[in-house]
Amino acid sequence: MQRLNALGFDIGEMSIQAAPDGTRVSIQPKVVDAGHHQRRLIRLTGLDVEENQARRLLNDLDEFRARVSRLGVDEEMVAHEWLTRVFEPVVKAIPYDLRAKLEPAEVFHQVLEHRWYMSQERGSSVPLAEALTSYVNDVLRHRRDEATIMGPPTETLALSVIPEDAPIEPDAEADAVDWRDLV
Repeated sequence: MQRLNALGFDIGEMSIQAAPDGTRVSIQPKVVDAGHHQRRLIRLTGLDVEENQARRLLNDLDEFRARVSRLGVDEEMVAHEWLTRVFEPVVKAIPYDLRAKLEPAEVFHQVLEHRWYMSQERGSSVPLAEALTSYVNDVLRHRRDEATIMGPPTETLALSVIPEDAPIEPDAEADAVDWRDLV
């Protein structure tokens, strides 16, 4: 999978089959084109995010769909329910003074990542609410605002390339060469 990802491909699904004697396992990846997850998330939720964020958000959406046993329901309906019952409450739970730190989709993405790390450390699943509280208190409060990081200075600066007291000597050789002859 890592080799396929390094080549710019994404894995949509994988089928795993064991040999009858149990000595071999066959893994068949279903390769999807780059940007597949991003386009799917936009179509389902209207969220326009980067590909890795889209992949993680879609994994959470698919987990939600399986958890609430909505496998027979239209994918768009489940996505709307996930958006209103999972995504938006997490975003709205961010304290007002911390909302400028990251974009809403990035906050949700990082909360999911934080929950994964907490689950790995604990060895069991961590509820989203607990992960959100931990993320806000332990990570987000100590982060600089995204606007501060993203907004570079735009004013012009004067840089002196030639010192003002340097004598200016005409270069006879440079005057003899026409720049059009060099092209």
